[in-house]
Amino acid sequence: QLTDALHVFDEMGKFGCRRTLRSCNRLLNQLVQAGDVGTAVAVFEQMRCDGTLPDEFTVAIMAKAYCRDGRVTQAVDFVQDMERMGVEVNLVAYHAVMDGYCGVGQTEAARRVLLSLESKGLSPNVVTYTLLVKGYCKEGRMEEAERVVREMTENEKIVVDEVAYGAVINGYCQRGRMEDANRVRAEMIDVGLQVNLFVYNTLINGYCKLGRMVEVEELLQEMEDRGVRLDKYSYNTLVDGYCRNGSMNKAFGTCDMMVRNGFAGTTLTYNTLLNGFCSCGAIDDALKLWFLMLKRGVAPNEISCSTLLDGFFKAGKTEKALNLWKETLARGLGRNVVTINTVINGLCKIRRMVEAEELFGRMKEWRCPADSLTYRTLIDGYCKIGDLDRATQIRVDMEHLGFVPSVEMFNSFITGFFVARQSGKVNDIVVEMTAKGLSPNTVTYGALIAGWCNEGNLHDAYNLYFEMVEKGLAPNLFICSALVSCFYRQGKVDEANLVLQKLVGTNMIPDCSASTLDIGKVAHVIESLAGGNHQSAKIMWNIVIFGLCKLGRVSDARNLFEDLKVKGFVPDNYTYSSLIHGCSASGFVDVAFGLRDAMLGVGLTPNIVTYNSLIYGLCKSGNVQRAVSLFSKLQSKGMSPNAITYNTLIDGHCKDGNTTEAFKLKQKMIEQGIQPNVFTYSILIHGLCTQGYMEEAIKLLDQMIENNVDPNYVTYWTLIQGYVRCGNMKEISKLYNEMHIRGLLPANGTGHVKHADPVVICKQPECKYGQC
Repeated sequence: QLTDALHVFDEMGKFGCRRTLRSCNRLLNQLVQAGDVGTAVAVFEQMRCDGTLPDEFTVAIMAKAYCRDGRVTQAVDFVQDMERMGVEVNLVAYHAVMDGYCGVGQTEAARRVLLSLESKGLSPNVVTYTLLVKGYCKEGRMEEAERVVREMTENEKIVVDEVAYGAVINGYCQRGRMEDANRVRAEMIDVGLQVNLFVYNTLINGYCKLGRMVEVEELLQEMEDRGVRLDKYSYNTLVDGYCRNGSMNKAFGTCDMMVRNGFAGTTLTYNTLLNGFCSCGAIDDALKLWFLMLKRGVAPNEISCSTLLDGFFKAGKTEKALNLWKETLARGLGRNVVTINTVINGLCKIRRMVEAEELFGRMKEWRCPADSLTYRTLIDGYCKIGDLDRATQIRVDMEHLGFVPSVEMFNSFITGFFVARQSGKVNDIVVEMTAKGLSPNTVTYGALIAGWCNEGNLHDAYNLYFEMVEKGLAPNLFICSALVSCFYRQGKVDEANLVLQKLVGTNMIPDCSASTLDIGKVAHVIESLAGGNHQSAKIMWNIVIFGLCKLGRVSDARNLFEDLKVKGFVPDNYTYSSLIHGCSASGFVDVAFGLRDAMLGVGLTPNIVTYNSLIYGLCKSGNVQRAVSLFSKLQSKGMSPNAITYNTLIDGHCKDGNTTEAFKLKQKMIEQGIQPNVFTYSILIHGLCTQGYMEEAIKLLDQMIENNVDPNYVTYWTLIQGYVRCGNMKEISKLYNEMHIRGLLPANGTGHVKHADPVVICKQPECKYGQC
């Protein structure tokens, strides 16, 4: 009807009909209410051309129009122009200007307007002061907001109402300052005002955001006792609070209560529940809710679709996610950029890039333009599989369309270079990133630190750690885990201990290198780091147990494990695997098997890594036959031996002097589709050399090379040691030359093979190398 009204307004002008001021004001007001400020300004200009003089109502409407459009300065100029023209300006117009100032964060300017009112013959009222209170609250200046409320109570002409107090309470709740909110609430009651539904909703929302559901339920009981009924906002806030807290039964029960009390659940309500179920891994319940939502006639939106699809992808139920996606499309939903990005992201996470690209191509067919997130997601997917050529091409296409590279995109490329073993280019991408005015964030440092740690470059990783701390960025659990794991892998115990001590000094990781382990102190550090996240705390405890085992402190690891169980720690596969490997490597094989049984007893399934550790422990302790027996039972346990399994058992047979069985295992390995690697051949060559079968060992070296498996320094060093024992210097010379050709000798030509066993001094007089 507004369109019709505008049409009549135009027709009246064409036929010379006089437009009354009252009808023009009504039209202006409706336009401003509808948010059509541009048309309102055009109508006002037409009024002036027609000679229709504005009145105080016109001024108030137009001041509100300019302020709603964010043009506060223009609103002030307009009001001043009207004053100069002699048009009366009422308090409503000044309220509009004050509200405009507060909306753009200029509450002090709004206060100056308030102070100027009396000189204009106008008296500020409760609305005037309340606007100022809301402005200060919006800026977070809570003390000033309370000062204005006190001014109101001290002014005999002003009667303070619940709105002003509610604004202050809301301001404190928004900032999580619940004690201050309750203090103001008590003051509100002391001056004789009743706590209304708005204040209750504000307090409930504040407590829900903090996860303090006990206080929420106390407020609900108080509301029931006082006869204050919940509204739709109350129910939605409660549903969100219970979902945040993981109390999904209560969240769903609240939704049902909402429906029973006559409030239809909205799409927002169901989206909150969907997100709650998906966040806690209850995907089946989320799917049931989806169908209930449809049954109740609540239309899903792009957020609903995206939330459910993302939940399925994160739960690893890819096929179910894709089937749901097809159903969603069949219902006429899902052809929007938010939902499509979710599916592309899910496919990229599991490296199904061909399907992700196909969906990306269909976006053009559906006339759904890709946004920057679409391109970033594809870039990230390709970087994670090391396909930097395709990632770079997508980046070029993205920038051609006007999308600006982001920190997230550069983070993906950093990860990509490490994955593609092109770490030499990492510094270049960081330089380019900073040249574009983008500052590295925590994720950037995480990618760099994890990358260098994986390459064993602890020096650069450690320097980056302190660089980010100096910049005020807090290292997260991922970064600390990468560093700690790298320290243990290095095998440099003294250096690792020094570094660990420094990190303990910054309260970032626990001190598990000290001679005694203060469980209370370690627990405090871990809980602080995890920030209440039990899964994060478990990861850190697992790292400590792994680290102790790696340092050979298996007894300490076992004692810590038992203490943690008493404190409620629930061990997982990683915990048991670390302990089983540590015990097996340290010769406590029976203890390792006991841990395996305990693992089964709590419903955990040992994987092939666990059984590899047990087989290794048995072989190391000389119980090769028992290891063979365990190996033969793997298939019945649903386990498929891998290269490490075969190599471990082959090594056990070789050390037991049974090379015949070792070679049988090599053949079986091939029959199972597992190709022998450099470790397999090196172990067998070592077994042959130990028994003096040098001719067979050389034949195996030739076979190894024929099968495109490159020998390493251990392979050659084993053969050299074998020939030293039998005094064949001619063959040693040939092997030495081969090592030189393959680049397996240090550049200085000293003859010392890096990382090899202790050098064997050759006693043969004809040896021209001095040391072999």
